[in-house]
Amino acid sequence: MRVATPPAKPHGAARTEQIILFRISGHPFAVSSASVQEVRSVDSLAGAATEIDLPTLRKVRHVVRRGEKALYVVSGAAHFGLPPSSAALVFVLRKTRTALLVDGIDKMATMTRLQALPLAYCHEERAWYRGLTALDQNVIPVVNPEGFLTAEEFALLDASLVPESLPDELAGEGMELPE
Repeated sequence: MRVATPPAKPHGAARTEQIILFRISGHPFAVSSASVQEVRSVDSLAGAATEIDLPTLRKVRHVVRRGEKALYVVSGAAHFGLPPSSAALVFVLRKTRTALLVDGIDKMATMTRLQALPLAYCHEERAWYRGLTALDQNVIPVVNPEGFLTAEEFALLDASLVPESLPDELAGEGMELPE
């Protein structure tokens, strides 16, 4: 009696992941599309965001209330130490209380390989990125959506909030991304 065995999976079968290629201050970055809950225009923040003035944390200038949670808006340019730019879009990130200001989206793509970070990434930037990928003969850093604010920075931001100063949820239409 022979037992049927499932067909063998080919070795080296690539695991693919949908990513969003975007720019901040002219520099390309990528993020998993599954980690972006929605994409909004910066204009949709008008009237919904409250300004934050923490001299020790200049990369966060606004907070928006989403239900019971505070959503902190991080300037991508300030976070990565790039020249200031005119952000046009906001990525509302899943599984974190962070939104990211970006200049624009280049395109959606499929990532087939994520390379580990080189040892030259040896400080806080190791938390900023998941790794590197190559697309169209360019090396693109893939950001870690949970790497924009540390637990200590969240605690500092939370402590600075006055509960009644938070405006209601984001107004306007956003573009929901599939899960």
